[in-house]
Amino acid sequence: MFDEILGLPAHPLIIHFAVVLTPLLVAVAIVYALLPRLRTYVAWAVVLLSLAAPMAVFAARQSGESLKAARFGTAEGEMAARISTHQSFANPLLLSVIGLGVAALLLVYATSPARDSIGRDRFGRTVTMLLAGVTVVLAAVAGYFVFRAGDSGARAVWS
Repeated sequence: MFDEILGLPAHPLIIHFAVVLTPLLVAVAIVYALLPRLRTYVAWAVVLLSLAAPMAVFAARQSGESLKAARFGTAEGEMAARISTHQSFANPLLLSVIGLGVAALLLVYATSPARDSIGRDRFGRTVTMLLAGVTVVLAAVAGYFVFRAGDSGARAVWS
């Protein structure tokens, strides 16, 4: 499933979803967490990207494993080292994006008022502030790992 798309290796095609959707999730999650007055405008984007970005990163990781097995299983020396470095960012990126997605979804849920509490956060200001802080930290972590994964992949291919 993650091997080829129309006869081309799937990984170089799929990674573009992860490389675009993850930074978008990072940006809108930070905006949602830090700018409460903009929450009504970006909530839909946070929800959609919190679901789509982890799926894109998962597909990129799986297609990368398929590409490595199919074309670079016998790579040695410097090429093997570059591929290994690139591959080492796959799991931390996936885990951080999943964590960010969950935290962002919880933050959206926590900030949407319950029926009996017009204008107030669902679980109170303290929980909202805590979730906002966790969301910002996870956004920074996911941003770091998507950059490192992309940079190491580009260096593996173009160096």
